[in-house]
Amino acid sequence: MSPVVARRFMLCFAIGLLAEGLLAQDELVIQGTWLNGDHTGWIELIVVDSELRGHIVGSPDDPQNKKPSRLDIENPNEELRSRELRGLTILSGFQYASDGRWADGRVYDPNSGNTYKGTITLVDNDTLKLRGFIGISLFGRTETWTRRSKKM
Repeated sequence: MSPVVARRFMLCFAIGLLAEGLLAQDELVIQGTWLNGDHTGWIELIVVDSELRGHIVGSPDDPQNKKPSRLDIENPNEELRSRELRGLTILSGFQYASDGRWADGRVYDPNSGNTYKGTITLVDNDTLKLRGFIGISLFGRTETWTRRSKKM
């Protein structure tokens, strides 16, 4: 391989690594604590092994998590109704699609005990849209979530 070809190869390789790093950063922007659409819970979103997951970390009316956590009383599985909602994973399986969009996930709604298919779209750094649906996306609803500010 000539020196010119080797330099071009190394330059392309470096650009590829940089682009891959930027894409990985794009996927991680969603991580953080979010207020759900009905303003009843703080949900922490994390990316683990390329999968976006979300679990309940608290509620706005109990910022220090001093009150006993509600129980999962609406769960269709009677054996799970005694588990606490705080710490419960309610979003799972989301895979990064592109452009701030996560797809192919599952959304558990502890208020109804139902699990839905879901997509998440990051509107901007502090706003996301969560769509839960049955079957196709046409039959569902969308919630707007807001990121918890660092001041809280």
